[in-house]
Amino acid sequence: MSRRVTWVFVLGVALSLASLIASSDQDAIAKLLRHDVGSLVLKIALVIFAGGLVLVLFREKLSKALEATLFWVVIGLLLVVGYTYRFELRDVTDRVIAELMPGHVTGRGRSVEVVRGNGSDFAVAAHINGVKIPMVLDTGASSVVLTQEAAKVAGLPIEVLNYTINVDTANGRTRAASVTLDRLAIGGLTERSVPALVAQPGQLKTNLLGMTFLNRLQSWEVRGDKLRMRGQP
Repeated sequence: MSRRVTWVFVLGVALSLASLIASSDQDAIAKLLRHDVGSLVLKIALVIFAGGLVLVLFREKLSKALEATLFWVVIGLLLVVGYTYRFELRDVTDRVIAELMPGHVTGRGRSVEVVRGNGSDFAVAAHINGVKIPMVLDTGASSVVLTQEAAKVAGLPIEVLNYTINVDTANGRTRAASVTLDRLAIGGLTERSVPALVAQPGQLKTNLLGMTFLNRLQSWEVRGDKLRMRGQP
């Protein structure tokens, strides 16, 4: 079938050229440059048959070339749109992750937001001295309080700590050691030289994000299932 179509276009081109040449005793090139009706019709026929011949001969290559061009045009447009709205897309991605992963910190700069977990507490993915430490918001705790395990991971000198400070925990009264955290970060919100306590071994199960950190902030609030914190400018 395709071979017959090819021959049809070949014959069409040949007949169109022959008609142009035979329709006048003028030179063929001069005939092609004329603008009378008959010449125009023959020119149109020549263009149609020549174009059809090209499409028939190269349709597979042209189809693949057009598909490849369309693919890269779409990719280029997606990249341009993604770069233009990169900040908005990052915020949307962070919010989606925060809803799916409670404790994940979202926000930009020194303003962060944390979504409440399945329980009633706000689990917060904090970084102490550059090490990721899971914490729980506790507005009733006057200080940031770490377990022995977390203090060790954060590089604190637990071997030389003096447990001289009385603290009340869910397990009753115990003693804790006073320390200073070089850096406590929650998302892009970072505070340095934060006073904290380290509980005695076995006396605390959860690291507490208490008031020695919260009081450093410009503002913080719990609204619905979200904890919002804003650092000092």
